[in-house]
Amino acid sequence: MVKTAFVFPGQGSQFVGMGKDFYDHVPSARELMEEANDVLGYDLASICFNGPEETLRLTENTQPALLVHSTMALKILRENGIDSVVAAGHSLGEFSALVAAGALQFKDAVRLVRLRGQFMQEAVPVGVGTMAAIIGLPIESLQEVCDQVSIESCIVQPANLNSPVQTVIAGHKEAVEQASAKALEAGAKKAVPLPVSAPFHSALMKPAEIKLQKELEKTEFCDLSYPVITNIEAKPITKGSDARAALVKQVCSPVRWSETMQVLVDQGIERVVELGSGKVLSGLIKRFNRDISCYQVGDRESLSQSLTALNGN
Repeated sequence: MVKTAFVFPGQGSQFVGMGKDFYDHVPSARELMEEANDVLGYDLASICFNGPEETLRLTENTQPALLVHSTMALKILRENGIDSVVAAGHSLGEFSALVAAGALQFKDAVRLVRLRGQFMQEAVPVGVGTMAAIIGLPIESLQEVCDQVSIESCIVQPANLNSPVQTVIAGHKEAVEQASAKALEAGAKKAVPLPVSAPFHSALMKPAEIKLQKELEKTEFCDLSYPVITNIEAKPITKGSDARAALVKQVCSPVRWSETMQVLVDQGIERVVELGSGKVLSGLIKRFNRDISCYQVGDRESLSQSLTALNGN
């Protein structure tokens, strides 16, 4: 039997119109969005489908929007007889992966990611922190650059270890800009500022971690129906208590996505399906290992194409 993994995207993959095709044509998808609206107490559907983009981009809206879209795709794929043996999610996507594995109820995940977004934005005033993607510099060299630039009151650190040639750094705006310049001097091909509202996965997120931990401790977590590879350790977990702990720690810790992809390879995964918005993770996996077949499910057209391939027709 062909071994399949599900992967779930994080912030940056959102777009105006996300989920609308499923909502309009698939009853189970409409039910999920309506449940999310009830949990949140506002019309998330309108923000997802109509924008404006700057409202969707607010992290407290982006996070539930991505979770709902991913869960729509998950439910529809399962209705068509496709499931996985392992899952992973990039940052926010780890919540989606844990919903898929049965560790978290959907309604609890919606509530938590909305709060997570609020806590993250509150942790650092807008304009104080930022992130940048560094292309073409090994992580060891980039870590040295960050260590050279950082002082106690102005820090920068690796935040998303996306692939052997792409790492995102996060921290105080001035420190990120200095590190980006030094990275180019050290041989990086590109340093690209990211349009984000906070320095995610850095030590500056500590206030958000403390608040989120309190909410997570009030939430029921079940043991997983199949493993999820965590961001913080890039190792599979199966216990609900480990899932809760991982979600706490990942707020301030780097997303170890490059290592996660290696775990998928080591486990003999032959195909990966990215569920929800965008194709960022599929693209990273294709470049990481060309032997793994990658598919994406975000609307009925991509669903049809993926089902044809996954069913071998």
